[in-house]
Amino acid sequence: MKRVLLFSALFLAGVITANAQEINKPQTSANVGMTPVQKGNWIVGGSLGSLGYSFEGENFNISLNPRAGYFVSDGVAIGLGLIGSLATVPDDDDVWGYGVAPFVRYYFPQGSSATGRFFAQGDVGISGSSPGSGASLALGANVGYAHFITNSVALEVSAGYNYSKATVSGSTGQSGLGVALGFQIYLPGQR
Repeated sequence: MKRVLLFSALFLAGVITANAQEINKPQTSANVGMTPVQKGNWIVGGSLGSLGYSFEGENFNISLNPRAGYFVSDGVAIGLGLIGSLATVPDDDDVWGYGVAPFVRYYFPQGSSATGRFFAQGDVGISGSSPGSGASLALGANVGYAHFITNSVALEVSAGYNYSKATVSGSTGQSGLGVALGFQIYLPGQR
C-alpha cells in the first residue's frame, strides 16, 4: 500500500510540475502595420518560383530571383532583381537562364491586416539563356501577399504572368503563369 501511495504522490507531483512549465511557441506573426513599408526603408530578399515538373514531357523547371529595393514613398519600393533559372529537358542539354530586371512594388493599404500586406509588382528587364542567342526582353506582372512573422521579416506568396523573348532550341518566346514563394527582410532606413 505504501508503494502505491508513494507512486501516486510522485505521479501527481510530476503532472503538476509539467503543467506549471511555460512553453515557448515560435512566433508566427507580428503586428507591424505600415512600419516596414515606410519611405526610407530597404527591402532585401528573394523568391523561388516557377517550380514545376511535367510528367508528360519529363521536364523540370525552377527559378531563383534575389532582389533589393528602396521605399521611395510609403508603400512604394523600386529596386533591382536578378533572374536565374534552370529547365531540364530529356535527351537534350539543360537550359540555364539569367537576367536582370528593375522592379516597382506597390503595397496596398486596403485589405491589409496588422500582420500582412497585399502587393503588386512589375518587372522590365533583359534576359538570356544558354544555349540561346543573345539578350532579350523580359517582362513580369505579379500580385501577392506578404505575411510578417517578425517586425522585419516576411514570408511571401505571389502569382502572375512572366514573358521572355529569348530564343531557345529553335523556339522564340517563352511566357506563362507562375507561382513563387519568397522571403523578404525589411530594413529600417535613416530617419
